[in-house]
Amino acid sequence: MKIVNTHEAKTHLSRLLKRVAAGETILIAQAGRPIARLAPLEDFAPTREMGFVRHGLHISDDFDAPLPEDLLQTSFGGESS
Repeated sequence: MKIVNTHEAKTHLSRLLKRVAAGETILIAQAGRPIARLAPLEDFAPTREMGFVRHGLHISDDFDAPLPEDLLQTSFGGESS
């Protein structure tokens, strides 16, 4: 396991991340004392968002209100129950 100081980690972060992506774990130390660990993620699967939800979904306050009688007659050919 490689140990790097914070200055080296800041300077070479992209390079260190490539090593992590290849499976290596790297410790970051400050004043010689390890304070953080860069490690590959295990079984990471990003969550997927449905397209219409991405920009927000609006549901009207009266979405569950009874349908008008004339629409029920036209759509279902009978009276509402």
